[in-house]
Amino acid sequence: MRSKKAPKQILSPDPIYNSRLVTRFINKLMVSGKKSVAEKLVYRALEKIREESKQDPVAVFEKAIANVAPKMEVRPRRVGGASYQVPIEVRGDRKEALAIRWILAGAKSRSNKEYHSFDKKLAAEFMDAANNTGLAIKKKDDIQKQAAANRAFSHFRW
Repeated sequence: MRSKKAPKQILSPDPIYNSRLVTRFINKLMVSGKKSVAEKLVYRALEKIREESKQDPVAVFEKAIANVAPKMEVRPRRVGGASYQVPIEVRGDRKEALAIRWILAGAKSRSNKEYHSFDKKLAAEFMDAANNTGLAIKKKDDIQKQAAANRAFSHFRW
């Protein structure tokens, strides 16, 4: 028997936008414990959104996360020597985590010719995700299609 589950740590909201989701995003972007660098990049990206779209940057950011968050995903399940891709619903915390991961991956894979700095790439990815386009949305659609294609194995859910 395992010992009890570790309690969930409650993140403090970020100082500028007072949003826990922004803090989570900053923490995911952070490399080698350099939080101030990650904060600068995210805040610059949010400022670019404010300048370009004349909208509340946190609203655009939250809409982007909501649009990218998947409803279903597939998990491998071994049944009688065969491995099946079983579609399951994604719970709330994991939805956000996947959305953040995919938006970062989409921003990182953008070309350097068009956008010269990472904050511009990040701002562009946020805007695209909020408008249901971009690489992160493509990734979500691929995952959803895979789950729909494997609906036949949903009775193996555990």
